[in-house]
Amino acid sequence: MVDNPSVLKTAAERAESLPRAVQLKRLVLFDIDGTLLHSDGAGREAIRQALLAVYGTAGPIETFSFAGNTDYQNFVGLLRGAGLSQEEIAARLPQAMALYPQRLREIIGRFRVRTCPGVAPLLERLTAHPELEVALLTGNLEEAAWIKLRAAGLDRFFTWGAFGSEARERTELPPVAVEKAHQRTGRRFAGKEIVIIGDTPADITCGQPLGVRTLAVATGPYPREALRAWEPDFLFEDLADADAVLEAILRPL
Repeated sequence: MVDNPSVLKTAAERAESLPRAVQLKRLVLFDIDGTLLHSDGAGREAIRQALLAVYGTAGPIETFSFAGNTDYQNFVGLLRGAGLSQEEIAARLPQAMALYPQRLREIIGRFRVRTCPGVAPLLERLTAHPELEVALLTGNLEEAAWIKLRAAGLDRFFTWGAFGSEARERTELPPVAVEKAHQRTGRRFAGKEIVIIGDTPADITCGQPLGVRTLAVATGPYPREALRAWEPDFLFEDLADADAVLEAILRPL
């Protein structure tokens, strides 16, 4: 036993002064649409406007599923559905994708953007936890992602992420996030130290090559039983039980 208070104080100070890379135990990566928030169709409408302005068609915009896609996949899928060739798509795609967040910013105030159950209290806890680095992993273009988060009042919880601006397919995003986390924290997270939280099968499978931990949540278009078939490590109806979610994130490897 140490009786000298000054020694105890020094030990506490020493613990607090550990490099953040040593303190951190998990990299927690959140999807946006259907996981953190619902944008009430604002994204779909802004993409429709951008495609009509640039290509004169938005393809099968009313029926096309955006779930789990990157924005690149949404744009290309819609344009292929309209019968455009790859050459026709590629010629004007940068213009259309640049116009999309502009249109989203203009119209999002007309839509009822809302957070999913329990999200804000959960993020309050996770972002204050010294063992967690919390960020985004989303198919949204970065500018569009921040527009949606600001509209839902969730932008204050995040400073960085891996975005659809940086990859054509979601499977390319986990390595981007790992590299960014290493640059920011000095720690190279690996395997189940990485936790991906999302509402689609693509969120569950995108990190499989890295052996990540997956938390699926049934607040998007897929019901609980449909997500269960993809064998996530944990499955929640929603994120309202912060204690259970935190326990799943920090469960020993």
